[in-house]
Amino acid sequence: MRMVDVIIKKRNGLELSEEEIRFFVEGFTSGEIPSYQASSLAMAILFKGMNKKEIGILTDAMLHSGETIDLSSIEGIKVDKHSTGGVGDKTSLVLGPLVAACGVKLAKMSGRGLGHTGGTLDKLESIPGCKIGLSREEFINQVNKYGLAIVGQTGNLVPADKKLYALRDVTGTVESIPLIASSIMSKKLASGSDTILLDVKFGSGAFMKDIDQARLLARTMVDIGDHLHRDTRAILTDMDQPLGLAIGNSLEVIEAINTLNGKGPSDLVELCLGAGAIMLMQAKKTSSIEEGRKLLQEKIDNKEALEKLCDLVRAQGGDESYIRDPSKFEKAKYIIAIKAENEGYVKQINALEIGDSAMRLGAGRATYDDVIDPSSGIVLSKKVGDKVNVGDVLCTVYTNKEDNASILKDIHDSFKLSSDIVKINPIIYEVIK
Repeated sequence: MRMVDVIIKKRNGLELSEEEIRFFVEGFTSGEIPSYQASSLAMAILFKGMNKKEIGILTDAMLHSGETIDLSSIEGIKVDKHSTGGVGDKTSLVLGPLVAACGVKLAKMSGRGLGHTGGTLDKLESIPGCKIGLSREEFINQVNKYGLAIVGQTGNLVPADKKLYALRDVTGTVESIPLIASSIMSKKLASGSDTILLDVKFGSGAFMKDIDQARLLARTMVDIGDHLHRDTRAILTDMDQPLGLAIGNSLEVIEAINTLNGKGPSDLVELCLGAGAIMLMQAKKTSSIEEGRKLLQEKIDNKEALEKLCDLVRAQGGDESYIRDPSKFEKAKYIIAIKAENEGYVKQINALEIGDSAMRLGAGRATYDDVIDPSSGIVLSKKVGDKVNVGDVLCTVYTNKEDNASILKDIHDSFKLSSDIVKINPIIYEVIK
């Protein structure tokens, strides 16, 4: 078989066979197929697409291009969730303890932030001493003992995806739905959980800007899960404004703690209760969304979910006293209020601009080599739909950088006001299963 023939076949819009797809994945992973041919096939897939069968085979081939994690020694059904990334998305720090408090096992491998999107691992590392690198034995033992662990990817998982993603990033082929879906699902399936909930975000702060593309991606990933016999469901969620109020690592940890203390912002609470209720049904713990939401709320009210976060932090070497007393987190040197110059109702908060500004303040990375300042970020005082008077604080900026005038202006300008009352959109638009 010749790689050029596979490229030409897809260029002409024809369906690739299982043999051809596996030939490509195995050859590219081993180095026998050069990058220029892999990038050519990726471009052909971008333009011509793939059907369900092809995407399922591609995902399975990538999934088995390296190691997979066997979680069979963890008792009970293991659940996992994945977010496609957004601004202020600290959901895992709330949702993990919540479902674990309900007796469901969450064995999660997360990523770091890059650009305007935050990473769960960076948030955990803002807690003094908290480590995200565990051996497989430590990982499994922790999930069995406490019901949850959130760690970085270990071992040689899905090397085909690592190579292909790096190539797509520099060849203009990132936007291909089949390649996005197979990339995400191969990693999730290799991580070994029994069920997967996908949080597919759309809007100004998300990779997918409109709901139709987000729906297509979600449907494609759910179909992959079904094809490979894994209970996979998806929710479409709004990222036209930041999630919750806090953007920035320790600031988001503090907001997660507040949420588990029953004092969270309404959109974050609604997302965690809605997503958590689906995960409880996937784990056969409850039989309805209503039953799941009630159980999750009980775990917030009786502080059992907060204790699970303490368990997680302590088990991973962190100082749990910061969870019990969030005032211990280090404060940024400069704390600056951004005030409204006009009155009206908040029509839009440009999530992409807020996320990018937080990164420039020190809360994120422009490249993987950048060092994060965990105390920097932005805390919103107003959200879409809120009434604003002249002089009201729109948000508060936390930074250790002195030269930040242009950033402060960009943050101010990311708030758009209207003279008319603004309708508030739901945080969860749709459930796909």
